[in-house]
Amino acid sequence: MRQPSLDVLMSKVDSKYSLVVVAAKRARALMDNADPNESKDLKPVTRALEEIALDRITYE
Repeated sequence: MRQPSLDVLMSKVDSKYSLVVVAAKRARALMDNADPNESKDLKPVTRALEEIALDRITYE
């Protein structure tokens, strides 16, 4: 899945502000735990948004 649609993402969160905060936190976590040998085919923010769209991560 590349670039999930905004409609799908907005159905997973309460507001666009929540979406930005959750995606930013997840992207930072991905960058902090990144393996230097890992393929960089997706940017951390794109990967975070995909995880939100696929319900792999949740927020409170």
